[in-house]
Amino acid sequence: MPPQKTSRTVGRALLSVSDKSGLVPFARGLVELGVELVASGGTASALKDAGLEVIEVADLTESPEMLGGRVKTLHPRIHGGILARRDHDGDAADVETQMLRLIDLVVVNLYPFEETVARPDVTRAEAVEKIDIGGPSMIRSAAKNHAYVGVVVDPGDYDTVLAELRESGGALSDSTRRRLALAAFERTAVYDAAIHTWLTAQEDTDPETLPARLSVEIGRARVLRYGENPHQRAALYGRTLEIAEPLHGKELSFNNLVDVQAGLSLILDFDADEAATVGILKHNTPCGVGSGDTPVVAYERAYATDPESPFGGVIVCNRPFDEALAHKVDEIFTEVLIAPDFSDGALALLQKKKNRRLLRFRPERIDRAELDWKRIFGGVVLQEPDLGVEDLASAQVVTARKPTEEELRALSFGWRVVKHVKSNAVVFAADNRSLAIGGGATSRVDAIHNAVAKAGRVGLDLSRSVLASDAFFPFPDGLEEAAAAGARAVVQPGGSVRDDQVVEAADRLDVAMVFTGTRHFRH
Repeated sequence: MPPQKTSRTVGRALLSVSDKSGLVPFARGLVELGVELVASGGTASALKDAGLEVIEVADLTESPEMLGGRVKTLHPRIHGGILARRDHDGDAADVETQMLRLIDLVVVNLYPFEETVARPDVTRAEAVEKIDIGGPSMIRSAAKNHAYVGVVVDPGDYDTVLAELRESGGALSDSTRRRLALAAFERTAVYDAAIHTWLTAQEDTDPETLPARLSVEIGRARVLRYGENPHQRAALYGRTLEIAEPLHGKELSFNNLVDVQAGLSLILDFDADEAATVGILKHNTPCGVGSGDTPVVAYERAYATDPESPFGGVIVCNRPFDEALAHKVDEIFTEVLIAPDFSDGALALLQKKKNRRLLRFRPERIDRAELDWKRIFGGVVLQEPDLGVEDLASAQVVTARKPTEEELRALSFGWRVVKHVKSNAVVFAADNRSLAIGGGATSRVDAIHNAVAKAGRVGLDLSRSVLASDAFFPFPDGLEEAAAAGARAVVQPGGSVRDDQVVEAADRLDVAMVFTGTRHFRH
């Protein structure tokens, strides 16, 4: 006979929890409804200390805990009581023959494996001991048998479950048991993925090998208003809002979040102890970057690169926003402002515009070594993050003329910026600011033309500038265009079959050139 879609009365509950928050009030509420409590180990002790009557798991199984507590609930009388189908004649016969006590509600949360391995000093032995075995087994048994049994894995569900039991006279509805089962399977999946991920990371016999399998379980943080366009549904998953904490403004959109990622990736390549640096981004790519003694000076240099584009863009600073920077930024409309902090005066001013988003980012919460992955039809492609910032002082000078000290500083600045511009990418730079940026073009010559044209429109002089190119010059024409615009030194990876021709052109034009040997292509 198939199970009936109906409420199921809870007569007996098994409780075994690591996180005991809210346990006693929940258990007391169950007792008031006439529910018999079964518990193990520390959970039983906590309930008894609260004055509640509890049956020990060992008394139910007639088998003592063993192996230092590793084996407590792994017993047929536990899992038989959970898995028995109440409307199944064969199961009913087994229940009677084996003298099983039916368990109608399973309340379990797991050993804190994730919290344990988050400690930097954790040992492998400590981590392994926090791999729960009995807990997931009980959860899965109850979740599988959700047609008859309720399962609670989150203390946040205690009040809702208890309220329904009180309202219904001690029963849980079919829909509630289905919802709880889904949450239970999600929890065990996340738990197992965390174990697999951590153990995989410990195996360093071949550090060049990426994981053979990906275990990805990321909780939904919030539903977004829409995706890139209003007709696309979207949601945010993971802990991004713990890294970039919203302080003010409308909820972040899909596009805002992508821009925030680009902004943080850029600004983390500039050490706040060296100089204040500000990046202005639009559509996920920089339109100006500047450094200076103060954030406002850095902003002015970044803004001068492209005064046309910052409207509605993102501004990121590697130092706290002060009032001077806030007043300057307040002159135009910007979607998102990001900084490690905001002074009280800056907050007071910037919060006057309700639609402007203010984010405080926490560098210490960012794991820059996280693998980078992108979805493609039928799968994903995975890669290590591009964290390299080469020291140009040790780069290979390939031209007769070496770059001057000032040119080398400018090349270093441009080289840090160009890796964040979409390819083909070029950046004309001085020693503390970008001068013109070209990116997303289908040829490097086009990227240079676009950057030069933008500089011309805004009245920027590129004479005696330097140029950074994210990838090699396939022909001398790009170099020749840059030199004609005023570039006196160039940094590029090298590696073209026509490198000799490009170097020859540089010598002819008296342009210093260095090869890094490293490409920073950004698709």
